[in-house]
Amino acid sequence: MRVTGKVIAMSAMALAVAGCSSWNPFKKDDKTPPAKLVELKSPVPAKVVWKHSVGKAGVNVFSPALSGTSLFVADADGNVERLDAGSGKQVWRAKAGSDLTAGVGSNGKVVAVGGVKGKLIALDAETGKQLWTAQATSEILSAPVVSDEIVIVRSVDNRIAAYDVKSGERKWFLQRQTPALTLRNAPGMVIAGTNVVVAQPAGRMLGLALSNGVPRFDTPVAEPKGATELERVSDIGGTPVVFEQDLCTVTYQGKVGCFDVATGVAKWTKDASSDVGVSVDQRFVFVADDKGSVAAFSRDGGASAWKTDVLQYRQLSTPLSFGRTVAVGDFEGYVHFLSREDGTMLGRVSLDSSPIKSVPLLAGSNMIVQTQSGTVAAIAVE
Repeated sequence: MRVTGKVIAMSAMALAVAGCSSWNPFKKDDKTPPAKLVELKSPVPAKVVWKHSVGKAGVNVFSPALSGTSLFVADADGNVERLDAGSGKQVWRAKAGSDLTAGVGSNGKVVAVGGVKGKLIALDAETGKQLWTAQATSEILSAPVVSDEIVIVRSVDNRIAAYDVKSGERKWFLQRQTPALTLRNAPGMVIAGTNVVVAQPAGRMLGLALSNGVPRFDTPVAEPKGATELERVSDIGGTPVVFEQDLCTVTYQGKVGCFDVATGVAKWTKDASSDVGVSVDQRFVFVADDKGSVAAFSRDGGASAWKTDVLQYRQLSTPLSFGRTVAVGDFEGYVHFLSREDGTMLGRVSLDSSPIKSVPLLAGSNMIVQTQSGTVAAIAVE
């Protein structure tokens, strides 16, 4: 297929108006049939511990936030809930006062979500009562990050702004350029010590001081390559992960790698392409790539440990290192469990028939997943 300037212009326009969808219009094999699921003779014992239904995500992607034993979830219609992470029991349910485009962020005291037209909404984590609202310069697509002092948001115009966690007063902001074409998923942010690390378009990680927003590092993970704008899209997928002194991430059409968490200096990088991010544990970095292959790299030096294609083209979620398995969701609401050591398929559970696009998380001995239809579930593996 020949890509014309008109096609590129139309793609850019679609990205500008689409909102927080994780659909990637640049994947070359979106029409390839997904791998069929084979019956497992002796599946690993996996069970759904509890289920809870929040509203649908629509074109948005909402990932749960965990603080202690509290789990915070949200939906596109503006519902925000606090659940007990162990039982799934609802503690409170509140209306944010706006349809939502991003969420959830929490420090255990304050819950922050992004509303339509760039509205930032902060709620009291104990009661669900609204504390304050603030206005970003454009739509908020990435989940806010909440520290003890500030709430940080990145809006679609690539402005990073920090607001006082108690009053909502803006404390600092930083503007960064955005390439002509970017992925429609939202680059994430993570707090790392005294910095916040912000995933950026064009394959870069930006480290900013929490206190004043001063850049500490601006690290290229992968340099855009190719003759066309489409070929040069190399955005960071998902949210960078901090593990001990490592900061690990992956880009679309680029690299996976680990970097020094304080300086951003690269420790290693390897070729990879993913728009959903990585999972990291003591030994490995796990990647679900844009074609549905799942791979493990040594965290120490990036050596390839294993790769499996059994889930190709099943539109996988961010993987999660979960006990002796690597768990990953797909477009039909299945959570698959692969062997952490060699990638062998061990088992699966079905939640509902809708895609799993949220980032799964660990809550004690369970993993938590949210589907696009609003099923929030805790899953355990024996």
